[in-house]
Amino acid sequence: MPVMPDNELWLNDNAQNTTHLYLRDFATQIKPNATQRTTLIVAGCYIVAIAILWHVRFLSWIIYPFKLLTVGFHEMSHAIAGVLTCAHIHSIELDPDEGGETRMSGGVPWITLPAGYLGSSFIGACLIACGFDTNASKVASLVLAVFWLFTLWWARRNLLTWVLILAMAGVIVLFWFVEGGEALRYFILFIGVMSCMYVLWDVIDDTIARKINSSDASAFADICGCCPSQVWGVLWLIIAFIFFALGIIVGLVAFKESNAEQQEESQHFLPIPTNHSGAVSLSPLSTVLLAFVTCGAPIFLTLIGL
Repeated sequence: MPVMPDNELWLNDNAQNTTHLYLRDFATQIKPNATQRTTLIVAGCYIVAIAILWHVRFLSWIIYPFKLLTVGFHEMSHAIAGVLTCAHIHSIELDPDEGGETRMSGGVPWITLPAGYLGSSFIGACLIACGFDTNASKVASLVLAVFWLFTLWWARRNLLTWVLILAMAGVIVLFWFVEGGEALRYFILFIGVMSCMYVLWDVIDDTIARKINSSDASAFADICGCCPSQVWGVLWLIIAFIFFALGIIVGLVAFKESNAEQQEESQHFLPIPTNHSGAVSLSPLSTVLLAFVTCGAPIFLTLIGL
């Protein structure tokens, strides 16, 4: 048996110690504090509520505006991937049956096709991470506003898309004024969870369970020719799960401030003049319910033609 030199033994021990310290430091970083535990509990409640409302036939209308929003993220991701691959975007359309279509010419199909699911799951993961912090939620709102402006331009002939985006923008402005943006944080968190859940369930329905005859995965399989659509669906599902997990991990590592610290910092970042004695307080559930009423009413009126 060969004898290892002393310096090589020291190097091996040092590498093991470094790895152990890194893992221990990472475990410390992702350990949630009290504020983050509350955020995780709220996110868990969102997941349960969305799962119930999504699959119960007579209750699914409650989250109907947010279903349309996640479809909008899907189509917007197609369009952004198209722009990045030099495609010409003709239009984006949403329909009342929770479907959507992005019409483009040119581009690279093997990039633009998976961008719908992967892009909307990435958007959801980013929003989940930002949902751990008030100022990060404000930044996320501004970024969404920029993307929505492009979407409105591409969907300028689709009334439903206009009503949906303007209603969501109105809710964001409204929640920006509630408790220095704390309600906005819960709303951004909800949209992020909703977007990730949409991707997971839609990939399963469209590609693995094959509940529809055509999908982005089937079109992608036709182009590649090497694997059936179910294989691509499973791969995209795994990537969507990874994005979901990374969104939570980033939120836990990056935003360790307590609620009080977040409120203090939010007063110095795009502050909103408020009267603290008359401040409005909303729970996470009340935040989502108010968002539904604010968004759902104009969308309902649009659908019935008023």
